[in-house]
Amino acid sequence: MPALPSSLLEPVWVQLAALWPERPEFDSSHPLGCHRRRIPDRVVFEHVIAALVHGSGYERVASAACADRTIRRRLQAWAAAGLGEHVHELALDAYDRMIGLDLADVSADGAITKAPCGGDRADRSPVDRGKGGMKRSTGVDGYGIPIGIVGAPANRHDSPPLRDTFEQCSRQLRHHWPDQVTAHLDRGYDSTRTRELLDEIGFDAQIARKGVPAPIQIGQRWVVERTNSWMNGFGKIRRCTDRNAQIIDFYLHLAAAIVTIRQLIQRARTLYRWDTRPTTRRLK
Repeated sequence: MPALPSSLLEPVWVQLAALWPERPEFDSSHPLGCHRRRIPDRVVFEHVIAALVHGSGYERVASAACADRTIRRRLQAWAAAGLGEHVHELALDAYDRMIGLDLADVSADGAITKAPCGGDRADRSPVDRGKGGMKRSTGVDGYGIPIGIVGAPANRHDSPPLRDTFEQCSRQLRHHWPDQVTAHLDRGYDSTRTRELLDEIGFDAQIARKGVPAPIQIGQRWVVERTNSWMNGFGKIRRCTDRNAQIIDFYLHLAAAIVTIRQLIQRARTLYRWDTRPTTRRLK
């Protein structure tokens, strides 16, 4: 059984393949010209998707067609080239052209997940008895489409990564913000530092107050909580065993791109018709 349905897998692969052209089967610079054949990128990509969805180690998702070392080497090359961020940007552009991003209202929030192997994005988790953890700060539009996503150690407060999150959103959107933007944040961001940041970038602030029960002032930021749930559906995000920051960021953006494409397909069902339109509304 495939890790993702073809309606989600194929769009991501087509964009990644366009950004990373297929290399020759044999390296012409090899002095003897008798080394092993190069594993096709498509085969490696399917193994990477399996690792992302199931959260398994590379030794477990490896097969006779692709060894775990090949997965690691190809993943490092893709991450160093920033392919995850580029694919996410292309997914956002397609969603904006077909559905339209709701940028008048944006939300951001942090989520802590497990990182038992340590690494560049791991530290003692304040909500898991001091075990290794990673925090991701996600910025979404009014519907919950992930626009910007930033990784940080688990023991970091939500407010400091907020600047990096909105800067990431601006890069992904190519600075195409509307004239008036309202940022909806929970009470963890209720500080002078956050308000000064929002004034600096020209966003209106709707921040929950400390000491007031959350259900009374939930506002429009519930969509980012739903997006965090979507992201936690990927095993590699829920329990990250990689240590390299570039690879972690690659997985974060790849998961965000898949979430964006999934919502694009679901919302386009009532607006567009195409031959390969999925017959089920439940896309996993």
